[in-house]
Amino acid sequence: MSEHGEPVTTVIVGLLVGVEFSVAFVINRILDAPPGDSAQLGRSHGGRMLGALMPFRYIGSLAFSAVWAIAGRRDGGVGLVVAAAALLLLSVVMSLLLLVPINNRGKTWAPENRPEDWKEQMNRWDRCHYVRVAVLIAAFASLVTALA
Repeated sequence: MSEHGEPVTTVIVGLLVGVEFSVAFVINRILDAPPGDSAQLGRSHGGRMLGALMPFRYIGSLAFSAVWAIAGRRDGGVGLVVAAAALLLLSVVMSLLLLVPINNRGKTWAPENRPEDWKEQMNRWDRCHYVRVAVLIAAFASLVTALA
């Protein structure tokens, strides 16, 4: 990888972390704050909007990290890059197995067709998302450490 590829990869993964952190600790809290069940409408819209971009953000971050790991296999710190790539792969697997199925259901809900347990499903999504954010932060920290 070129001397500029590593910082670019780190920034790309950092942006991914920033978006997902914001969803977990800012956006969903804003959506959940008003009285009533308006949060469901906002979450459905967010699921459609952010869900459409998710494959590019996650696969792109993983691909850039994998290229860095392969290109820098003889460099010190490559273990940290491999660890970051493994964590990013874990985040993709978690997304596909745990979060995407809930999101795919949730983005189609409206007040007239949502299931009675929609809040429980959103709470489960939130819990899985918190774990995914922690995994992403660990991947980002590994890349930053490798870059330094």
